[in-house]
Amino acid sequence: MKNAIAIDRLSVSFSDTPVFKALSLSVIRGEKVTITGPSGSGKSTLLRCVMGFTPITSGRIEILGEELSAANIWQLRGKMAYVAQEPAPGEGVVRDTLCHPFTYRINHALSYNETEVLTLFELFHLAPALLDKKNGTLSGGEKQRIALIAALLLHRPLLLLDEAASALDNTTKQGVREYLRNRKDLTILSVSHDIRDFSLSDSVIDITQLKNGASP
Repeated sequence: MKNAIAIDRLSVSFSDTPVFKALSLSVIRGEKVTITGPSGSGKSTLLRCVMGFTPITSGRIEILGEELSAANIWQLRGKMAYVAQEPAPGEGVVRDTLCHPFTYRINHALSYNETEVLTLFELFHLAPALLDKKNGTLSGGEKQRIALIAALLLHRPLLLLDEAASALDNTTKQGVREYLRNRKDLTILSVSHDIRDFSLSDSVIDITQLKNGASP
C-alpha cells in the first residue's frame, strides 16, 4: 500500500531549541491517524511542516510520493486541506466563508455546491439557516464545523486536523467522527492533546514515541 505521507528523520528547531529530532512517520493512503501528546509537544508544528508552513532543519517529507520542496509546495498544498483549532472565518456570513476558497486560483477547477453544503450541515448537526448567520456571532463549535466543511468541499485527498473538534459536544463529535471514518477515499492526519476528545483513527500515536528518533 502506498503512503500518503512519509516523514523521514525530520528535525525542527526554533531559536536553536529543538522541537523534535529525527522524527519519522508514515501514513498509508486512506488511513486515519491521530497524533496525541501534551500541549507544547510539537503536534501542531508537525502539521505545519507537512503543509510547508514551518521550515525544517533536516530530514524529508513526501506527500503522495513527491518530496515536499520550494519548487512544488503550491502544487502539493493543492492536494491537502488544513483545519486549525481556532478557525478565523473573517467578515460576512457563513455562506461567504464557504464560497471564498473557490475564488483562489488554486481552486479554479472547483465550484461551490450548496447541495453538498446542506448535506454536510445535516450530518454535522447544523441548521440550514446558519448559512446566513454572521461569522462574528458563531460559537466555537460552529466555527470548527464550518471550517471542516470548507475543507471537505475542496475534495482534496489529504486532510490535516489540528484539535478540530475540541469545541464540539459529544453528540456532534460522534456525527463528525462517523462521517470521517467512513470516508475511505480520505487520508486524515489529526492531532489532539486528548484522544478521548476526538479519535477517529485507525491508529493513535503519542508524539513522544516519535520524537528523538524513537519508533511508534
